[in-house]
Amino acid sequence: MRPTADDNARTVRPGTRSRWRRGWPLAVVAGLVAGLLAFPSAVPNAGPRLGSLVETFLPWLGLVIPVLLGLALLRRSLPALLATLLPAAVWVGLIAPAPAADRETPGTGLTAVQHNVSDENPDPAGTGKALLAVRPDLVALVEVTPAALPAYLAALAPELPHHAVQGTVGLWSRYPLADARPLDIKPSGLAADWRRALRATARTPYGEIAVYVAHLPSVRLGVSTGFGTARRDESAARLGAAIRAERLETVLLLGDLNSTLDDRGLDPVGSQLTSPRTRLPFSWPAGFPVARVDQVMARSATVARVRALPATGSDHLPITARVHLPDG
Repeated sequence: MRPTADDNARTVRPGTRSRWRRGWPLAVVAGLVAGLLAFPSAVPNAGPRLGSLVETFLPWLGLVIPVLLGLALLRRSLPALLATLLPAAVWVGLIAPAPAADRETPGTGLTAVQHNVSDENPDPAGTGKALLAVRPDLVALVEVTPAALPAYLAALAPELPHHAVQGTVGLWSRYPLADARPLDIKPSGLAADWRRALRATARTPYGEIAVYVAHLPSVRLGVSTGFGTARRDESAARLGAAIRAERLETVLLLGDLNSTLDDRGLDPVGSQLTSPRTRLPFSWPAGFPVARVDQVMARSATVARVRALPATGSDHLPITARVHLPDG
């Protein structure tokens, strides 16, 4: 006697069906994590600036994925297991470097270094010499104290004889610098001697480049205040306005912007300049980096091959990048 359809249905193992029925709440959570990774701008930024907080540490949301995977396996839930693949795929796309990030492109180029050297650096001379290992054409330093300045000048001069220093930021160059001047990005409420930005023209063999060095205000995280970015955001708006008014076509920005490029608070700058979209390498804190707050960005040029250099006496890692300039 041939088995009927009802007989075949009875032969399906009960556990198979239950694996599809259980774990749907985990699947929903996995979907929400994927959505947050892909669209962090959906988090509102009013009040405690939760949107900026999520965007600053966006890659670390990936830590939720192995937890979801473990719970899905524990529950033996096929929907949860499959749903976990979605945030995993989004996270890989978030972290993976862009296809052209490390590719050499035809034309001319410069090697730039950005480093927050720390105002408590115990070895400024050693730090300066370490930065020369990549044979840079431009070096931007922030948190340069008057006491440490002579050491940086002596260490960098053999390779980079031209320099400009304004307040606590400085630029060293292989090529002559002109029109060096302080840049006013001071947010309201700070003392008049707060000077943390400069603008100079680098006269390179490939044409004149407007080079900006900036150190935006720090942010603070508190239970009552949330993610305190007000001063940083105001300073970013001033920096963005200066770049918008820049007469030279090619612009290079080197600086500690005190956030990642995902943070919408940096939109006044990020909307005008480009940088590799990869979130790596992280640059702060040096002991266990969790975010890249040190940036190399450009207009009418391409920033590529961004990488971190070995630790110095600072709480930040130096960042170096190859900047490809248009021919002619």
